[in-house]
Amino acid sequence: MKQGIVAIALAGVCVGAVGPLQAAERVELTTRVSGVVEQVLVKPGQRVKKGAVLLRLDRTVLQALLDEANAEHARADADEEDAKREFERAEELFNRTVSSTSELEAATLRHTRAKAALASAMARRTIAQKNLNDAELKAPFAGVVSAVPGGPGTVVTAECQPRTLVILSNGTP
Repeated sequence: MKQGIVAIALAGVCVGAVGPLQAAERVELTTRVSGVVEQVLVKPGQRVKKGAVLLRLDRTVLQALLDEANAEHARADADEEDAKREFERAEELFNRTVSSTSELEAATLRHTRAKAALASAMARRTIAQKNLNDAELKAPFAGVVSAVPGGPGTVVTAECQPRTLVILSNGTP
């Protein structure tokens, strides 16, 4: 899944030959995650501060994905701890010349795989948390809401040309 807020400047980006980059006159905003708009918190003509929540997607599926990622992380963490203990035991037995090199290598491999699975689970959990956070569309700068083409019930598909949900401008409506 994609993450974060997409701010696409479609008009008014001015770059001076020597001067600084200036803000866009108008920015079309959408979420970076797919879902259904649950709540629109702004109206056309309304002034908003930077970071203000403009709308929210239904978070049910995103929350379930985070719960699933947390459970997977807990399982991977327990597996890694178990593989680590097994590796330490195999290493100790090998150092005492009680076990073979192949047993130590097998324990080392299991521990390495468990660490990789844990890292993967941590990454999936981070992505799931980010996606849940991105269910809220926030204003990237202070401005005036020019239009709200996306209302409650609007389906957002982030994978391909997402639908504009809010148009924010830096001036008057």
